[in-house]
Amino acid sequence: MPYSLTVVIPTLNEEKNISRAIKSVKDIASEILVIDSGSTDKTVEIAQNLGAKVIFNKWINYPSQVQFGIDKASYPYVFVIDADEEVSKELRKSIEKLFKTGEIKKYACFQVNRKTFYIGKFLNFTWQPEYRTRIFHKDKVKYEGYLHEIVRCKGKIKKIEGYLYHYTYKDIEDHFQRALKYSKISAVEMHKRGKKFKLYKLLFNPIWAFSKQYFFHFGFLDGIRGLSVAMSYLISTFLKYLYLWELEEQEKKNEKG
Repeated sequence: MPYSLTVVIPTLNEEKNISRAIKSVKDIASEILVIDSGSTDKTVEIAQNLGAKVIFNKWINYPSQVQFGIDKASYPYVFVIDADEEVSKELRKSIEKLFKTGEIKKYACFQVNRKTFYIGKFLNFTWQPEYRTRIFHKDKVKYEGYLHEIVRCKGKIKKIEGYLYHYTYKDIEDHFQRALKYSKISAVEMHKRGKKFKLYKLLFNPIWAFSKQYFFHFGFLDGIRGLSVAMSYLISTFLKYLYLWELEEQEKKNEKG
């Protein structure tokens, strides 16, 4: 049976994913809000056919899009998922238990462990555990940040059992193209905040980013998949600082006229 829960799903051209996401929460949600930023495919049609309410909101950034959905929620408790995510059976049972036992009222926020499906297989060590604050009372949370969300929770937080499956990359090309895109966005944001390019960061931060993922987080135990993810961190971190250097060089050029 549905509970006093609104599920918020931000979307943009997610026709290949949205059905899986909605179906995984239909049994527990009293309301499903799809916050769409202008899809040109069948995302909206599919979502509406599955009983979701679709609201258009112009894209600013991810945290703003999610916060818009939280503010529109009709029910006191909110569960945020992305269109490329799926709630596992174990996680659904954990959520049901929160409402049935009344534990939902004892905490302000709940964290779920997201597990990524990467090139045909779930990663068991890379990005594990990846706990994210996704279930909460809507008056107790604020989504902030720019590229990635910063979730401000007013109150006690508890981790719950069950995976939130994440089907993020279609293939290697998709992964590294996005890494390239986000490295440039990050550089632009750093530049706006007045962060300055440092040569030592260009040289050493990529190595540290690789080492942290591959060795300290045991990515090597995921084989080639773990190596691929670690390399993406090395490359994207290197490019982030290289883009920052390029922005500063362009700024100097413009100042000279």
